[in-house]
Amino acid sequence: TGACGRRVARTPSRSSAGPRWPQWDDLPAATREAVEARTGPIYATATADKGLNSEVAATLDTRAGRVFVKGMNTDHPRAWTQNREATINSSVAPLAPRLLWRINDGTWDLLGFEHVEGRPADYRPQSDDLPLVAEAIITLSGVRAPIDLELKHIEQRLAEYIDDPDDADLLRGETLLHTDWHPDNVLISNNAARVVDWAWPTRGAVWIDAACWVVWLTSAGHSPADAEQWAAKTPAWSTAPRRALDVFATAQERLWAGIAADAPEVVWIQDVAAAAARWAAYRRP
Repeated sequence: TGACGRRVARTPSRSSAGPRWPQWDDLPAATREAVEARTGPIYATATADKGLNSEVAATLDTRAGRVFVKGMNTDHPRAWTQNREATINSSVAPLAPRLLWRINDGTWDLLGFEHVEGRPADYRPQSDDLPLVAEAIITLSGVRAPIDLELKHIEQRLAEYIDDPDDADLLRGETLLHTDWHPDNVLISNNAARVVDWAWPTRGAVWIDAACWVVWLTSAGHSPADAEQWAAKTPAWSTAPRRALDVFATAQERLWAGIAADAPEVVWIQDVAAAAARWAAYRRP
């Protein structure tokens, strides 16, 4: 789920009951051979067990070392996100895993990334991961996307959740934003936070990623006030007008309410929607 403007429910765990997720060996032999031409022999594969915005996602053990591969069929409605993620990579690495290669054989479009040995960030109060995540948000706030890369702006993504167009302008900016701070997208590795899944980068005000994090922190057990204290550890937070934060919090409440209504059986979505509502209530006069 893009917590700051993409109303697409995150795929449930790949290990959960339901349709079988594509395995590496399900790909056409010619596609797998094209990958082996880049990596050398593949000795073992493991399909990712977390929800990802890809049709196939797997770790490959190769002669050159481990590689993480994600991809989509070229006729998938979101196949364009592959190009977006490939294009943005040079700007966001090494905060993000570095793109090693891309293969498009006309049927499958695959991106091969350096493999990061890490675990999802722990957002709970007292977690040692919190300063690392704050540092990642600070680092990202200084990244500039290529000028010629066409990205949507946050006020466009949230337009249907904001009543007054003048309020939407409060979110406007040119900073490159990730916007989806689901803990599965923040891997803790070697005492640093690495940020993955860059299919939906956005432009907006410099403080917005920190504001997105507030919702996730609240969902993890922080009070809204304590969550904002963590967000305030990023210098960009102090640049946010009070009214802008109020508008953003209300937009998050509305966005997540819609996502929750579409996925009543997904517990984590219900929890995040409740957290967004608590934050919005905290910010209301």
